[in-house]
Amino acid sequence: MHPDLLICTATELESTRLRRDLDPARIELLCMGVGPVNAAHAVTLAILRSRPSAIIVCGIGGAYPGSGLAIGDVACADTEYYGDLGATSPAGFLDMHALGFPIVAGPPPIYNELPMQVFPSSARVRFVTMSSCTGTDAAAREIEARTGGAVENMEGAAVAHVAAMHGIPVGELRGISNMVTNRDTSAWRIHEAATAAQEALLSWIARR
Repeated sequence: MHPDLLICTATELESTRLRRDLDPARIELLCMGVGPVNAAHAVTLAILRSRPSAIIVCGIGGAYPGSGLAIGDVACADTEYYGDLGATSPAGFLDMHALGFPIVAGPPPIYNELPMQVFPSSARVRFVTMSSCTGTDAAAREIEARTGGAVENMEGAAVAHVAAMHGIPVGELRGISNMVTNRDTSAWRIHEAATAAQEALLSWIARR
């Protein structure tokens, strides 16, 4: 029997409530590890093993300065975007569309922007996946302007990428742990954001 959902988190902290409250016979929980390679590898193995009906990433993320989000808020991805996949140039950043290299052949071809099909929250914004967490206000504002993104993370686009390759619906839900600006870990609220995301996901699952 295939699980109804595969719920993916980067760390154990982001799944504490989920492990306590969800039925493992119906919903599989996967701790992927941090970063896009760990995420893609773990999710690929899970798909080959159990072929879930849908995949949801749950965790924490940072909000860009102009996103309108605050620490403690919860939002889901309407799309995911590889924020640093491409090339730099004197004229600015060149994404995969500008380079002419789709990451999924399609049709339609997919470049940096990956579609989502599952929306566990009414607050829907663009998520941006970066291999390096942004730690300056200037860089945050540049990425925000270039991508149109609201929430930064390190795994979502990789999971959406693998899901697209396997034809499995995917969604992503994150609690805001910090604002993406000059790095100041004293202002972060990691535990609170992780709890808020899990509670929102549990509420959504209960309504399905």
